[in-house]
Amino acid sequence: MNPCRASSPNKVRSFLKVTSLGVAAFSTFCLCKGNEKFYETVFMPAVRLIPPETAHQLAVLGIGLGVVRPNYRDPETLRTKLLNMTLSNPIGIAAGFDKHGEAVNGLHKIGFGFVEIGSVTPEPQPGNDRPRVFRLNEDKAIVNRYGFNSEGHQAVFERLQKVQQANGESKVTLGINLGKNKLSDDAVGDYTEGIKRFSKIADYLVINISSPNTPGLRSMQNKSTLQILLSEVLKARNMLPESERKPILVKLAPDLSDEDLQEVVSVIKRKDCAIDGLIVSNTTIERPPSLKSINAGQLGGLSGAPLKERSTELIAKVYKWTGGKIPIIGVGGVSNGQDAYEKISAGASAIQLYTALIFHGPPVVTRVKQELAQILQEKGFESIEQAVGKDADRFV
Repeated sequence: MNPCRASSPNKVRSFLKVTSLGVAAFSTFCLCKGNEKFYETVFMPAVRLIPPETAHQLAVLGIGLGVVRPNYRDPETLRTKLLNMTLSNPIGIAAGFDKHGEAVNGLHKIGFGFVEIGSVTPEPQPGNDRPRVFRLNEDKAIVNRYGFNSEGHQAVFERLQKVQQANGESKVTLGINLGKNKLSDDAVGDYTEGIKRFSKIADYLVINISSPNTPGLRSMQNKSTLQILLSEVLKARNMLPESERKPILVKLAPDLSDEDLQEVVSVIKRKDCAIDGLIVSNTTIERPPSLKSINAGQLGGLSGAPLKERSTELIAKVYKWTGGKIPIIGVGGVSNGQDAYEKISAGASAIQLYTALIFHGPPVVTRVKQELAQILQEKGFESIEQAVGKDADRFV
């Protein structure tokens, strides 16, 4: 039995698998019939009657079965390049949904152009006590304090290796988000170990130092600590065989001040800290006064619609302060094509979503892509690359 799930009886796990089959079958029926409105008004509201973490587990298991396959072919206008990777579309799933690499193929089949799993820690750890995830239905938002619950490097590596071997030439663009163990006294070592372990199977690797749910983690974004971390991580990467030297990105918090953000930019401009890209941004510990849900006061990271404007603003600032020379993956509050376009025009080369999937289900992926393609056409852009950063000044 997995150490992280030792407290869950096998019969509960079996129940989740059986239930997820039913959920996935019904989900497929809704999509195959083209009845997305029914999906939005009946299916997802019914799912929200299930406790949030149980619903999350069911979603991962259900999507992992791979039976949900929307009938949509990405147009050429959505094809793009990111970090030397060619994507059929720029919409990815953010880390946090598939923490253990259990639904990689299924996520690809519902239309994501790339899949990021994790965060994965070196040793298995259970994360924080339950309950640790809360819906803010009125705000189209989530608060989570999972705390890097992870099956650990070894279990996740073995699972992903089997997926790759089974896929053969049918490759899924895969990012692996790395975290540190809560009780580790060598955070830098945790991240370098992740680089060494997963470079064989990842297309890119993410250094997550911005989750608010692991004590002390965000302090690693300060200038001196970040400089040490990135120089060591890059040393570890550059010692690998050339074929295994994969792009490394850092995921930033949305709560950084302008001064802090400028310090981060100054660090990554150093030759010995020159990472390949940034993910902007993680969840926020701020609570906008506009929040209506009773769960707004829960501790943890807030994601979803309330984060949209702040993350877009940070994308624009990073884009301008780096001269547009460092690729950015934009994430935070994306639920439609306009949201995705705004982040691209602010400076993002690709987009991730997560909370929108929780509230709208798999159809949201196709809808975002369709709407984004339409916007690009209306504005006269023939590719994603042509739109990147075009409106950065407007968001700063």
